[in-house]
Amino acid sequence: MLTSKTPRIDLHGEEVALCYALVNEFLNDNFKMGNKEVVIVHGKSTNILTNEVHKILKSHKLVHKYYLNNWNLGETIVILK
Repeated sequence: MLTSKTPRIDLHGEEVALCYALVNEFLNDNFKMGNKEVVIVHGKSTNILTNEVHKILKSHKLVHKYYLNNWNLGETIVILK
């Protein structure tokens, strides 16, 4: 369940090339802290960041599942293993 305390990273304005390092570090840190659910904010304008984030999540070893937030399509909710 998402709350105001759910960890999140905001990638607005970041370069696509930097996304892999930022997302990877964010997921690894939250896994180590025992967080099971996190949010990645990527925006929804051109889907460039959305596609890149989903590509990273698809192959990340710590990701159980991920999906777009139905209430805000500019966010992806990630469930960690």
